[in-house]
Amino acid sequence: MGSNDDNKFVDEKHVVGIENVSDDSLPSYEDAAVTDGAPVEKVSPLGYHVDWVSVIFLNVSKMIGTGVFTTPGSILVGVGSIGLSLIFWVIGYAFAGALLAVYLEYSSYFPHRSGADVAYLEKAYPRPRFLMPTAFAVQSVLLSFSSSNAIVLARYILVAAGVEAKTWNVRGLAVGAYTVIILIGILSTKWSLRLSNAIGIVKVATLVFIAITGLVVLGGHTRVEDPHANFRNAFAGTSSNGNGLATALVKVNFAYSGFENAFAVMNEIKNPVKTMKRYAPISLTVVFILYFFANIAYFAAIPKESIRTSKELTASLFFTAVFGNTRAVTALSALVAVSSFGNLLAVVIGSSRIIRECGRQGVLPFPRFWASTRPFNTPLGPYLLKWTFTVIVILAPPAGDAFNFIVNLQSYPENVFKFLLTLGLWFVRKRRIAIGAPRGEFIAWNAVLVFTMAVNVYLLVLPWVPPEGGIYAGDVSFFYATYCIVGLAFLAVSGIFYWVYIIFLPKRGGYTLRQLLERLPDGAQANRLVKVPNDQLADWDATHDEHGDVIEPKNTPPATVQEKE
Repeated sequence: MGSNDDNKFVDEKHVVGIENVSDDSLPSYEDAAVTDGAPVEKVSPLGYHVDWVSVIFLNVSKMIGTGVFTTPGSILVGVGSIGLSLIFWVIGYAFAGALLAVYLEYSSYFPHRSGADVAYLEKAYPRPRFLMPTAFAVQSVLLSFSSSNAIVLARYILVAAGVEAKTWNVRGLAVGAYTVIILIGILSTKWSLRLSNAIGIVKVATLVFIAITGLVVLGGHTRVEDPHANFRNAFAGTSSNGNGLATALVKVNFAYSGFENAFAVMNEIKNPVKTMKRYAPISLTVVFILYFFANIAYFAAIPKESIRTSKELTASLFFTAVFGNTRAVTALSALVAVSSFGNLLAVVIGSSRIIRECGRQGVLPFPRFWASTRPFNTPLGPYLLKWTFTVIVILAPPAGDAFNFIVNLQSYPENVFKFLLTLGLWFVRKRRIAIGAPRGEFIAWNAVLVFTMAVNVYLLVLPWVPPEGGIYAGDVSFFYATYCIVGLAFLAVSGIFYWVYIIFLPKRGGYTLRQLLERLPDGAQANRLVKVPNDQLADWDATHDEHGDVIEPKNTPPATVQEKE
């Protein structure tokens, strides 16, 4: 996926005369070339609670949530055959691995920036000024909900409890469970990470159990009569429809989504680059192995047609097929619910940092609110935003197609930004060369970048191809490409917001937007966009540096920041 030339890296540090500077200080070169965006917090105001164990399980817990338990049926519908379904899980792993290489290279340049995509896109596309931060911030806010996973969590809790899953039972329980998760995240980063790690161990153990059980089923030692039936003529029924294949790949990517979760908390890791290089690939590979054998287990125990119609309860069908209506089914359904709970906890930890970084850039109103870590040394504002939007989306949409539509909707704009993220890596490299920056600790192969962009183009174009059964034959009961249209609409809203706020209003009002660096009492930093009248612009630029910080008199000693453990 990439290369690491330590000798050249050290030699280049000597060439530019910074042999006594730590590796983490190297991104200052890029900061000198790209001055817009959120300020770099050299000392994390959120503390340093993320160790290598948390890196693994932040990724694992976000990946192993509901996807592998809920999406095999819809993936099989899209591809048509057991054989191609298994191949798609391998393709998903390859695509996730390629994207992981992109994130690793970005992280080697910007180890003090949390937020992953939001920070990296900001650095890759500094011009037009504020465009990329605005577009990503608006998209992140509008799509900052985890309703689909919360609904699946509620359904599995009801299955485990033996209660009928009625619409409002599911919705009420989903809201309650998600509220508990948000409160855990708000009250303590340390304990939310510890809980995430513990649940991560449980969910890995659950998938290991399913995988081993599947091997036992294949050996003919269970109540399943013909465990090899689905593997005979495994490619029979393979679909050639582009829409179905693209939709299936979206679902596979949804299952692997989370391999990048720990990059959202980069600035809370004491040795971020080395830690991510070692443990992020491990987390992804472990999950791939577990996914692959879990799918084999499903296909060994459940008839093909039952999997196709399983919707979000594939794992429950597996437990029933192997163990019958016993207490084991209830216990294992409860384990899946625990896994879903851990997934949501890992998601809110990571996404709260992404929203915080969006707010620190200054393009959202009230940047101090988003950046503040008071009163619990956690990002309270982003957590509250996540809770509000998730509850609305849980309660508002009509029952039926909400799960598939929401998964597809969130994926489409995300694929646009993933394409731009990969393309932007070449721009970052070019600027670093221009300013004489040293070679990064991790460099992704160009072939990996091309592969990643090609898959993203596939995911953006193929969903527009009509399904075989017509425009209402997709995985929802309405127009098949509705999620594509709505996803593009979100991007359009981002563009309109940017044009009005950044271009039209300043031009009409006779002012220019400048960023002002604000330091909060808790050590957090944020930029606030201020309106500077055009006739005062020269005075402003003379008294503020390129980062928006007030230029101190030469004899004033610099302020010191006490590190927060």
